[in-house]
Amino acid sequence: MSANTVMKTSLRNFFAHKGRMALSAVAVLLSVAFVCGTLVFTDTMDTTFDKLFAATSSDVTVSPKAAKSEGSDTGRPESLPASALTRVERADGVKSAEGAVSSMNVTVVNADNKNMGSENGAPTIAGNWTHNDLRSMDITSGHAPRGPTEVMVDSDTAKKHHLKMGDELRTIAATGDFRAKIVGIASFKVTNPGAAVVYFDTATAQRELIGRSGRFTQINVAAATGVSDSVLKKNVAASLDGPYKFQTQKETADANRKDVGEFMDVIKYAMLGFAGIAFLVGIFLIINTFSMLVAQRTREIGLMRAIGSSRKQVNRSVLVEALLLGVFGSVIGVGAGVGLAVGLMKMMSAAGMDLSTDDLTVRWTTPVVGLLLGIVVTVFAAYVPARRAGKVSPMAALRDAGTPADVKAGLVRALIGLVLTGGGGFALYTATQAAEASEGSLWLGVGIVATLIGFVVVGPLLAGGVVRVISAVLLRMFGSVGRMAERNALRNPRRTGATGAALMIGLALVACLSVVGSSMVASATSELDKSVGADFIVEGQNGLKPQAAEALKKAPYVSHVTEVKYVRTKLTTPGGTKEDEKLVAATPTYAQDLRRETTAGELSAAYGKNAMSVGSEFAEKNHLKVGDTMNVAFERGRTADLKIAAITSDDTTFDKGAMYINLTTAKQYLPADRLPLNGMMFAKADAGKADQAYKALKSSVASDPTVHVKDQTDYKQTLKDQIGQLLNMIYGLLALAIIVAVLGVVNTLALSVVERTREIGLMRAIGLSRRQLRRMIRLESVVIALFGALLGLGLGMGWGATAQKLLALEGLDVLEIPWPTIIGVFIGSAFVGLFAALIPAFRAGRMNVLNAIATE
Repeated sequence: MSANTVMKTSLRNFFAHKGRMALSAVAVLLSVAFVCGTLVFTDTMDTTFDKLFAATSSDVTVSPKAAKSEGSDTGRPESLPASALTRVERADGVKSAEGAVSSMNVTVVNADNKNMGSENGAPTIAGNWTHNDLRSMDITSGHAPRGPTEVMVDSDTAKKHHLKMGDELRTIAATGDFRAKIVGIASFKVTNPGAAVVYFDTATAQRELIGRSGRFTQINVAAATGVSDSVLKKNVAASLDGPYKFQTQKETADANRKDVGEFMDVIKYAMLGFAGIAFLVGIFLIINTFSMLVAQRTREIGLMRAIGSSRKQVNRSVLVEALLLGVFGSVIGVGAGVGLAVGLMKMMSAAGMDLSTDDLTVRWTTPVVGLLLGIVVTVFAAYVPARRAGKVSPMAALRDAGTPADVKAGLVRALIGLVLTGGGGFALYTATQAAEASEGSLWLGVGIVATLIGFVVVGPLLAGGVVRVISAVLLRMFGSVGRMAERNALRNPRRTGATGAALMIGLALVACLSVVGSSMVASATSELDKSVGADFIVEGQNGLKPQAAEALKKAPYVSHVTEVKYVRTKLTTPGGTKEDEKLVAATPTYAQDLRRETTAGELSAAYGKNAMSVGSEFAEKNHLKVGDTMNVAFERGRTADLKIAAITSDDTTFDKGAMYINLTTAKQYLPADRLPLNGMMFAKADAGKADQAYKALKSSVASDPTVHVKDQTDYKQTLKDQIGQLLNMIYGLLALAIIVAVLGVVNTLALSVVERTREIGLMRAIGLSRRQLRRMIRLESVVIALFGALLGLGLGMGWGATAQKLLALEGLDVLEIPWPTIIGVFIGSAFVGLFAALIPAFRAGRMNVLNAIATE
């Protein structure tokens, strides 16, 4: 047989079975679309931020060396003196220079005390209006602020919160609150991904945001004609002495891009990981499709071999069909991926992160990656069925289609599966015995991969026993129809195993994550009950501003309020080791509010003069004991020698590894304007006055909507909600893999109905009604789905229980199986099976009895 004949045969078979190929093509399409959609979406976000950073960066920017991208711990931005601006203006090559003020540690509220900031985590930025802002914004209404009672807002924020000229806004900063009326609205020339921006005149911005006049957070420098940014940077640096940072426009944009890029990479690789899971599930669907098509064409392939076709040609014929399927599904998938990216952008815009389709970015690598991935995965998945087709002998033309599989190959497969599963189980057991989480994580990963592959390989062996058990419980009540459904599911264990395995993967991950999430919540709740003695926990966005802290301390019905600050230091141990650490500087009542066990010394002593505590792991690593002296260099402050008065146990969830000092000690070695904001605060109610204290504390900070007072019940619910939201997002991404698995069940049933056409015709002829036939197919589908669910949920709970053992090493020591979720998923799998069988059952019921009997 010539190559041309092979191609013609492949094309004929492909189009002859186009209906049967459709669902496999959809699996390829969905997986490729998810990959391409992720790449287009993240590339578009990169483009959006690149344009924004390029537009907002001046030719050269001068800023304090100590300035951090995440903002200052004190709530006041780092600043430089106005004298620096005077010297920069005199530097060679400077066309113009202007001082800018900017702070991200602010809250802006309207007249109803509603936060005008973004709800998606984007910052609220307050600053002065400068000429540099004209690079990225136009004033579209009113005018720039001219005095202390005027403010200008960006048009996106105005539109989102229905703000108009003359509305009053209150800005809450570390230096205090101040009010101003809107006199202008400015629109971005480039896409604003969601930040809320407000502008004041320079004097107001300096006084209210920095807390001092005559200072700026940065200097924007414009180059004279013919002067490059790099030359300008050298000239400006030469004109200034002191702790300053100099960046060209490109360097500023790159630094900002790096900060955003780390977050974007997490999103990108997480989504690609879920796309990979969908591809893995799709492989089973494609293997099943081609395996069944090869089995149904056994006689046809035997005839081809009889008239001279070689094994290689038959093999190649099947692989060409897979290539056509891969190309078809991938091409459409690339287009669907672009549509998916646009849909994600619309969803993000609805959630508050504005992304414009004008910035839609489709790099040439995206369709190439999508096409290559889709085609390679499809051809790879079809390789085993293709090899099986090549082994069909000419004598098969004389036998019925669908010859039984090689018994020897089945035994080898079962043996490999059992070895992999056993090895994976041993790795999981080893993980539970690990002394350190890092070591156990490696074994956990090996165990998950090995048991997953092992269950997939041994699936056909398990199918016989598990399906019989499910049938005994579920199908016996359906009489002869139930028994026929059971036999159909058992007829080809390899097919049932592969179909169930596709569903198993997604559900195993769901079960694992459910166990981990529930255990984390239960462990944190248990630790909260044991460790937290305070009645109330107070948290704020970017820390608690001084006015909120003072209001809390004045609240009635409260016996004490604890302040907690996180102070940056550089420690030098007696052995000479240097470590960057944040010390917890708190009022002594913190020892009552958060109970910590000590392995040496008394925690109360750590709050004494020039004293501190260290965690047990740090002490062990650095061979420290009570009485040793630690050299502590406070960032932007003085250096102190603090005596170790206590060593706290790190067998905890809250404040693990924390080092405590008295807040008075921090104040002794840090200037007042360098003290950080309170990271959180605790409060204890007077005896029998918990309800009154709760209301009083909430009332005291009601003017700042970013401050939240929580009792222990509220805090537990917050933990549960945060983990629940994360899990729901992961479940949403796993839904893609489950959808592909459902397509696999549909395809398996559809092909098995075609394979059993004659049998169905005979059953109809001897009295089986259409309703009974459809019920039989639906029950078969339910059994296959429940088989996959049992394997997946069992495997996932094993993974989750092992992962919890590793979490126990980090203090999360409560294992909780979320039985309502597990049972709900199992019952849901039965409905998935019913749904998957609708179309195959409908088609089987419509078969003409005589035509079906006459089918060969």
